[in-house]
Amino acid sequence: MSIYLVVLIVIIIALILLWATYNSLVRARVRTDEALSDITVQEKRRLDLIPNLIEAVKGYAKHEKTVFEDVTKARTEVMNTPEGDLSKRAKNENALSGTLKSLFAVSENYPDLKANENFMGLQSELTDTEDKIQAARRFYNGNVRDFNMKLQVFPTNIFGSMLGFKSRDFYDVDDSDKEAVKKAPQVKF
Repeated sequence: MSIYLVVLIVIIIALILLWATYNSLVRARVRTDEALSDITVQEKRRLDLIPNLIEAVKGYAKHEKTVFEDVTKARTEVMNTPEGDLSKRAKNENALSGTLKSLFAVSENYPDLKANENFMGLQSELTDTEDKIQAARRFYNGNVRDFNMKLQVFPTNIFGSMLGFKSRDFYDVDDSDKEAVKKAPQVKF
């Protein structure tokens, strides 16, 4: 009888451990999904602001057609990026940020544009949105880190793989951007 009691206690403890592990992994996965959704919301906000910004600049900088085309093309690439391809998404987002910088550089040549309230408001909103995107990416990567660590520590690693949980990819810059970050900028006077 005591052997049955010990086996029953071991089974109960294993089930409780499995239940707790499963619930903690589900919570971590949902937090990660939520964080990725936050990135998407901020990126959508940025995509919605870009046409207004282009229209504000167009009136002042009619001969800067290539800049507008580059921004529009980069925006389209971001909008057409498959939902699950984080590396392509990050690459396209970084390209869009680069084209927006060139758009703001064009605005520097037009003092009237820089004084335009509508343009200044759009530029401020876009800058705020860029900051929120970066914060959302950091938040997502923190949640991915926590989720992936849970999947690698004992005993969660055993139960996690049995229950079909898979590690997530970080929201990261692509290899060409990593190389650009490593190189020191050249300053010429």
